[in-house]
This record gives sequence, structure tokens and C-alpha cells, in this order.
Amino acid sequence: MFAAQYAGEKTFNIQPGTTVPPGPGEVRLSVGYVGICGTDMHIYHGVMDARVAPPQIIGHEMSGVVAEVGEGVKNVVIGDHVVVRPLDYCLNCPACDAGHSHVCQNLKFMGIDTPGAFQSSWTVKSRTLHKLPSNVSLKMGALVEPLAVACHDVARARVAKGEDVVVIGGGPIGQLVAMVAKAKGANVIISEVNATRRQFSEDNGINTIDPINQDPVAEIAKVTNGKGADVVFEVSGVQPAVDVMTEIAAVRGRICMVAIHSQKPQVDLFKFFWKELELLGARVYEHEDFEQAIKLIADGSLDLEPLISSVSKINDIGSAFASMDGNPSGMKALVSLSEEF
Repeated sequence: MFAAQYAGEKTFNIQPGTTVPPGPGEVRLSVGYVGICGTDMHIYHGVMDARVAPPQIIGHEMSGVVAEVGEGVKNVVIGDHVVVRPLDYCLNCPACDAGHSHVCQNLKFMGIDTPGAFQSSWTVKSRTLHKLPSNVSLKMGALVEPLAVACHDVARARVAKGEDVVVIGGGPIGQLVAMVAKAKGANVIISEVNATRRQFSEDNGINTIDPINQDPVAEIAKVTNGKGADVVFEVSGVQPAVDVMTEIAAVRGRICMVAIHSQKPQVDLFKFFWKELELLGARVYEHEDFEQAIKLIADGSLDLEPLISSVSKINDIGSAFASMDGNPSGMKALVSLSEEF
């Protein structure tokens, strides 16, 4: 039994894990796989040390098996294969009272604000768990969390069948947003500067444009007969994307802000007035987004296998992070926490 503790400065300490018996309403999990996401990479680079307070066990894109249940737990039993929705909300603030616990005003994100999943045994609240059906492997289960992000984004933007959708940014989340929108029946294009990521999109049936060597406004106008995109997802987090998102949106188009911008971007508000645009924020996910993500995998609507770039053992977690550092071809690295799965 092991735990990988982020120690700062791109280093991890591999140490013996601990088993925390579950209290009332809690469940102890045997962790199967954990994915490395963009936030984990930010932590790896040290930019979130003040929040994470290393040494700390991080990680939140996970799958596992119920090993022990605490008093009062009714939603799972020992042996269930599950994933964790890593949000610890208070249920007492105005956001929670309004039914928006995913954006709780006192939200703690598990694996960032509290210990996470890079450990063989993880004890969590049972309310965070979602069961995996028998035909979804633990390896695929580790992709449920990022897929739930995409499901939430697409739901917030109200994407409908037949609509023209542009996703700006072809990283892992952008690819997943495009896949979910396409599964909804939308016509989807990814705008991505990196040729490797554009090729990944094309290989998986998503059309692309190169915003460096092509004019995005002209290209989107051409494929939409001058209308523009009904929905634009900004997933890149850079100013040029913000500049173009209002240009390519159709009259009464919807722009969904998915990316976290490190600096306040400049936004052309005139275009919102002139074309009656909508700007929608999308943060993390809700219960139903996890359920939809699991269903999309279980019923075969999406093939996520190409997203898995590598699978490493916990002892090689440092190499797994290093392999994703500045690597545009890397989509999702998984770390295995158990020899059993």
C-alpha cells in the first residue's frame, strides 16, 4: 500500500499508505487508477503551492473499488466499482441552498484543498460516489471526471442537434467537449494551433481549423453559410481566443467560458450588444453530469481509449508527470495504484 505525496518543485515522495477507517456516511476505497489533469500539472509546476500546502497527496480523476463502508451508508456496498465526484460542499451557503452545491461558496476541492487520490486507500464521503456499470473498466472509469466536465460545459451551453459548434482549444478538455457536442448531434469544429492536436481531432472524426495559418472568421463563415457558430466554447485560456470568439459567433450565439484565464482578458462587449450574444460560465460539474458521462462510456457513444497516452505505476508517478510536461501529444496519463486492477 503506497501514497504519492507532492513535495513541491516537481517532486513526489513515495511512502507507505495509511488506512483510514470510514466514519458515519463515509466509504474507504481501494484506488484503481488516477488521471493526471491540467490542474495537477499546475500543481506540479508549483504555481498552486500556497493553496495545496505541500507536502500533500493530490489527484482527483480516479476510479476504485469500495473496500469498507461506514455507518449509515446505503448507496454503495463493498465490491462496487465507483468514481468520486471530488467536491466537498457545505450545504449551508446561499449557493447550496439554491441547489448549486457544485459552486458552493465554501467549496473544498478534493485533491487540492484536501488529500486526494494518489494513494492506495482513500476514505471519502459516500455522497461523492457514483457507481460504474459492469461493462465500464476501472481504466475507463478514471476518465469519467474529465468527461463530466465536458458534459457540464455542453449542458450549460444548451447544445442541440444540428447546431454549429466551435471549440477553441484542442487539449484534453477541448477534445472531450467536442466529442460530447458531436454525440448530441452538433456539427463540431476544433480550432487548435498545434498540428499534433489537430491530427488527433481529425483521427477521431472531428474537423479542425488552424487559426495561425487560416482565418477563423472566414473559415467558420464558409462552413456555416455566413451564419457563424451557434455555440462557441473557449477552452484555451489565451487572449487571441477571446478576441475571435465574439467574431465567429452567430447572431444570438452562445459563448461558453470553460478556460481559466491567468489574467483578466479584454472582451469585445460591443459584439454582445450588436449580435445579442450570451456569455455562459461553466465550472466543474453536477451530479447529473457524472451520470451522463458514465452513460456515454457505458453505451458506447464515445470511444475514449485514444485519449489514454500512458499508464504508469505509482512508483513512476514522477516520470508520468514529466511525460506530460509540455507534451502536446499527451492527452491523458493514468497512474495505477494497485496490482490487482
